[in-house]
Amino acid sequence: MAASLLLVGCGKMGSAMLEGWLASGVADRIVVVEPQSESPQGSGGADPRVIRCADAAGIPSGFRPDALVMAVKPQVMDAAVAPYAGSAGAGAVVLSIAAGKTIGYFEARLGAGAAVVRAMPNTPAAIGRGITVACANAQVTPAQRVLCESLLAAVGEVGWVEDESLIDAVTGVSGSGPAYVFLLCEALAEAGRAAGLPEDLATRLARATVSGAGELLHRSPESAGQLRRNVTSPNGTTQAALDVLMAPSGLAALMTEAVAAATRRSRELAS
Repeated sequence: MAASLLLVGCGKMGSAMLEGWLASGVADRIVVVEPQSESPQGSGGADPRVIRCADAAGIPSGFRPDALVMAVKPQVMDAAVAPYAGSAGAGAVVLSIAAGKTIGYFEARLGAGAAVVRAMPNTPAAIGRGITVACANAQVTPAQRVLCESLLAAVGEVGWVEDESLIDAVTGVSGSGPAYVFLLCEALAEAGRAAGLPEDLATRLARATVSGAGELLHRSPESAGQLRRNVTSPNGTTQAALDVLMAPSGLAALMTEAVAAATRRSRELAS
């Protein structure tokens, strides 16, 4: 049965989720609150399932959502969450996609009995290829967990953890991870230019290589390691490059350090 949803915040991630819900039919009534601090997007258009309002006061009288999705930026969450204690108290599960805002944060503001799911999506959700990891508190019922999974699955893959502290590591790997891939593309293009390629060709080669390799990884049943070995001939050009990238101080060490730094920062923001 389709759900009734209250979406607070309709920026880039909120818009991506809204489009996914409408396409999948997971919800038949969605009230979207667009706080002034957000930049309203055009998601949903004139879809009759979507009702838009500027603040909590505009929510239709008697509307009882099955889920309250908090999608505002973390820095404005304090003001944004305050009006919704009633919805949480009336049985709606709270699904937050705000980085650094813990389950305890919402329990403190919405009541200890609030059912809360904390989720960390990533930006490929905008094309339905995201991955989200979620964690639920003890008040979330099996039915509410299924609902939250269906809401998150509308924009990509979903995983769950029982230990909320692991969300910080998830942030370091997948939440921030698209930026690492984009940096790889930038660096590969720059290396091509340094090797003498025209700028436009180097950029085109880098983009097509990164996106194509990602799609091959997505479609192939083989591991990333095996796909790498498939490209690597002994004593060939790829092996020469990998000898640099796989050196003790190479890419693996840098990536481990980078993810650790992002994880630490996520913990700092949560506290």
